[in-house]
This record gives sequence, C-alpha cells and structure tokens, in this order.
Amino acid sequence: MNLGIILPLIIYLVFVFGAALYAYIKRSKGDFLTEYYVGNRSMTGLVLAMTTASTYASASSFVGGPGAAYKYGLGWVLLSMIQVPAVWLALGALGKKFALLSRETNALTISDLLFYRYKSRWLVWIASIALLIAFFAAMMAQFIGGARLLETTIGISYTQALLIFAATVGIYTFIGGFRAVVLTDTIQGTVMILGTLVLLGAVIYAAGGVESAIAKLTEIDPHLVSPYGPNDMLGFQFMASFWVLVCFGVVGLPHTAVRCMAFKDSKALHGGMLIGTVILTVIMLGMHLAGALGRAVVPDLTVPDQVIPSLMLQVLSPLVAGIFLAAPMSAIMSTIDAQLIQSSAIFVKDLYLSAKPEAATNQKRISRFSSLITLTITVLLIWAALNPPDMIIWLNLFAFGGLEAAFLWVIVLGIYWDKANAAGALSSMTVGLGVYIFLTQMKGVDLTALNPSFRYLTESVKLFGKFHEIVPSLVWGLIAFLIGNRLGRKTR
Repeated sequence: MNLGIILPLIIYLVFVFGAALYAYIKRSKGDFLTEYYVGNRSMTGLVLAMTTASTYASASSFVGGPGAAYKYGLGWVLLSMIQVPAVWLALGALGKKFALLSRETNALTISDLLFYRYKSRWLVWIASIALLIAFFAAMMAQFIGGARLLETTIGISYTQALLIFAATVGIYTFIGGFRAVVLTDTIQGTVMILGTLVLLGAVIYAAGGVESAIAKLTEIDPHLVSPYGPNDMLGFQFMASFWVLVCFGVVGLPHTAVRCMAFKDSKALHGGMLIGTVILTVIMLGMHLAGALGRAVVPDLTVPDQVIPSLMLQVLSPLVAGIFLAAPMSAIMSTIDAQLIQSSAIFVKDLYLSAKPEAATNQKRISRFSSLITLTITVLLIWAALNPPDMIIWLNLFAFGGLEAAFLWVIVLGIYWDKANAAGALSSMTVGLGVYIFLTQMKGVDLTALNPSFRYLTESVKLFGKFHEIVPSLVWGLIAFLIGNRLGRKTR
C-alpha cells in the first residue's frame, strides 16, 4: 500500500463523516421524515448547484467517461460536452413548479408528487418498482467505479476496495440523511473542480504539451483525433441520441428532480442554475480531455476504466495523488448517496407509510427502518458488484435511459399539461420502459431468424438506425401517453 496516497484520503473521509454527524444532530431536533429526505427544504444557491452537479457527475464522469475518451479519442470529449446544459435545463424546467407543489402538499419524494398530480396508486407502485430497478443498476456502476479507483491507486484487491468503499458510503448516508448528502456534496463539488484542473494540467505536462499529445494520438490511431472516432461510430445519430440521453432526458431523472423540492427560495434556484452549469462545464471538459490525452501518456491499458487512477499514479506525486483521489471518489459518492436516500424513501415513504400512514407518528421506528433499508441495499449492491464489467459507462447509461424512458413524459407533461391524466401516465411509463428494455436486450439479435413473422418488427427497429435505444423509447412513450390520455378519464 502507498501510505502517501492513503493518509490524505483518510483525512478527507474523516471530514465527510464529520459532516454526517453534524447532519445527524440537526435532524434529531426536527421532524425525521422532512429532515432526513429533503433537509428541511433549506438549500442555498451554492449548495443546490454543488449537490445537483455532484449528483449528476458520477462514476461515468470520472471513471467511465474518461475511459471511453481513452478508447475512442477526442470525439468522445466533444460528445461529453452535450451534458453541459443539463443542470440549467433540469432546474429551469422543474425548479419552481416542483418547489411550489412539494410545499403545498408536503411532498418528500417524486412518488408523492405523482400521486398528488395523477391520483393513482397503481402509478405510484409501478413508478416505485421502476425506480428501484434503475437505481440499483446505477448504484452498482458507482460501486464498481469507486472500487476500481481504490484498487488501482492504493494497491489492494478489488473485493477489499469494494468493501471499504461501500462501508464508507453506506454508513455516512444512513447516519446523516439528505442534509449529510448535500453538505458532503458541497465539499465534494469543491474537491472535484480542483482535482479536475490539477489532473488535466499534470496530464498535459506529462504528455509534453497539447500539440505533442495530439501527435502521439495520431501516431497510435488517426481516428483518435477525429470528431467521429474509430469506425465513424460517433456520427450524427449517436450524437443526437446522447443529447437526448444525457441532456434533455435529465429532466426525467428522479434523483435530480428531487433537488427541486429542497431549495430555499427563488434566489437559490437561479444561483444554482448558473453555478451548477459552470461546475459541470469544468468537470466534463477537464476529465474527458484528461482521459483522451492520457492515452499519449499510458498507451497500453487493457481496461479503459483504469485510465484516471493510472494517470494519477503516473503524473502526480503520491501525496498530491492522495489529495486528489478524493475528486473522483467525491463524484461517485455524491451520486450514490443521493440514490440511496431516494431508494430508502421509496420503501419507507412510498410503500410502507402509504400502506400504514398511522406509523408516521412513531419517529424512532421510522428512523430505524430507514437506516435498516439503507444498509440492506448497500449489502445487496456489494454482492451485485463483485463481478464487474470492463467498462461501467454502458451500465450507467442503461440505468439513465431506463429512468428517462419511464419518467420523462410523466413528469414534464404532468406539470405542464393540465389535461394529462393517470391513464396517459401509466401508458407512457409501461410502454416507454418496456420498449427500452426490449431494444437493449434484443440489440444485435436477428428477430427474423427466430420467426419470419417478426420481419415488420425488425424493420421498425432498423428505422432508427444507429440511434440509442432511448430515442425510440421516448417516441413510443409519448405516443402511448397521448393515446392513453385520450382514452382515460378527464382530469381537472
């Protein structure tokens, strides 16, 4: 083990646990549910920006995304910049409406708002199941990313790294709740920005400057400096798909949308939109560019996801590497903690308390139950992450797409279209998610070989060519919403 790397990391984690203990003391003085799940709706603009950007910038931004840039070149850096308006778009589209509705109804989760808007328990149950499945896949990708970082930089086995990382995140999340999440996100957002800038500068210096790095990439493969990447895979359809998947579709991510229920006032919202966009720009450009140019420094990696920890070891001194190991760790931890809180809220608030509302009066029991759920989910994630794939970005994007296919139209049309009803929402959620799962699982399968009668289905799938599965899923989800809405009961 490299003690120069471990010591700064231990100090950072102690700082994070301190924030969690502070949050625990704060929530012990107020209503447990409001404090634990939305932090008493008290976020300022800076905190809102940090927590939204930190939650969005995950293992894909600090491990998987740079790994893809390492493999596909500068074209992937261009692709990553599609994500820059995501915070602005999500907070701008949902912020004020979600804040007003959540305060009016005392809503603590997305499902609370869905029930208030659509008056359908079926919708809440289906939404809860979809959220749990997608969150589990997304959190598994984050656990793998965190374990990869510790494995490569500290020099321990993958299993040991996974256990250490999971224990850290699980414990501080269940101790502090939402307030701990946003406090640590603020710390982690600051660390992410500094770490990104330092690492990018060190990579450029190690490569002999940008011009030298580009020359080395061209020598390895000319396609690495092409906007279209190897085999022209990053063409228009791929770019357009990612604009939908990681920018426009972010409006439909429940763990991003729940931030809109917890800020203090309009000033905080406007500040969060601006600051969050700046933060996301620095992180996305810096980390993906470091991954792409890093191939000129470490050209022979067989597992692309190891590029960032490998670069940290090679271009930074052990002490500096230890300090800025906190940057990618911060990104991953800030995403997991948000999703853990939401998963706990689904079990406690949306399922348990909806069936037994009188149980809400027993604060101690609810507190213990919430903590138990958080720890149980953490244990299940450890078990699921024991056999990781080589590139976690595809697993994370799969979870992203599933959430968007299920929730985008339900959320957007629900708050902006007065005539939207439960039948339309249920139709959109089931059809959108069903089409998405079908297309991702049947990718590359010749359906006509299974049965000649599937020819028309095969042709309809080919119609979308190289578009990502999220595009046809959202198209069919919108169509299903409009048809179901027309057939369903009219709403006021």
